[in-house]
Amino acid sequence: MVTIRVDKISNIIGERIEQYNREVKIVNIGTVLQVGDGITRIHGLDEVMAGELVEFEEGTIGIALNLESNHVGVVLMGDGFMIQEGSSVKATGIIGQIPVSEAYLGRVINALAKPIDGRGEILASESRLIESPSPGIISRHSVYEPLQTGLIAIDSMIPIGRGHRELIIRDRQTGKTTVATYTILNQQG
Repeated sequence: MVTIRVDKISNIIGERIEQYNREVKIVNIGTVLQVGDGITRIHGLDEVMAGELVEFEEGTIGIALNLESNHVGVVLMGDGFMIQEGSSVKATGIIGQIPVSEAYLGRVINALAKPIDGRGEILASESRLIESPSPGIISRHSVYEPLQTGLIAIDSMIPIGRGHRELIIRDRQTGKTTVATYTILNQQG
């Protein structure tokens, strides 16, 4: 017959009570209402912030952008082929940010700043919000070096500087991509 020792049981219970962790983790979970064209509508993410990363149950990450009273519009940062109506979504509590470092120069990355060029991980100690304000005009470097497109007509009529932003607007099939490609190729050497 087994004898029950009260003092031993009370010691075990006392140790378990001391080790008990009362940490409560609140998870904001929603349900996918609609999926299509890289955008999902989600119901139930009431506490989500604009620009917050959300994670779908199959692992795809998205950014909450359109906050409405009864649903949230999320832009997918992956293919999202496995996302279906009714699947669950979890808010991460992290505003969309990417790591920044000199190590990113010359690397090929995806939308979440993960390397896709097969040259290994990129180490970065700092990060920057995706939706951060641009630097003020005073703190920017001035445009002082000319940029040649390689197309004589454009170079003679439009002064373009390196670091200068130019918008190419025209109808379809008029060579907008060709102008941009020639400009890129003309920068070799």
